[in-house]
Amino acid sequence: QVQLVESGGGLVQAGASLRLSCAASGFIFSYYGVGWFRQAPGKDREFVAGILWSGNNPYYADSAKGRFTISKDNAKNTVNLQMNSLKPEDTAVYYCGRTAFQNSLYSHEYDSWGQGTQVTVSS
Repeated sequence: QVQLVESGGGLVQAGASLRLSCAASGFIFSYYGVGWFRQAPGKDREFVAGILWSGNNPYYADSAKGRFTISKDNAKNTVNLQMNSLKPEDTAVYYCGRTAFQNSLYSHEYDSWGQGTQVTVSS
């Protein structure tokens, strides 16, 4: 079955870096794009970064541009999200999702999700 497993979250201070990973299995990974979303308590799930099936053409939310980098390795069935210069407002549960859409920013266009990994940034 389709499975996405996130890892790499943690508690860090403002200005630090974290690298999140999403390991995929149960489907042909190179056929799908992948996106990272996050959800803070009391807020809707919001788009952070995405990448096409090929691993090319990453795209980002304005809040992530210049600080976060998404990459996709089709040989290893993984997608990473390198997060630098973290801010307290980045605190959330981060989820990776699978999509058949190109450049998708909307959670309803993702059909499978991981369980999430908590990122907490202290000031």
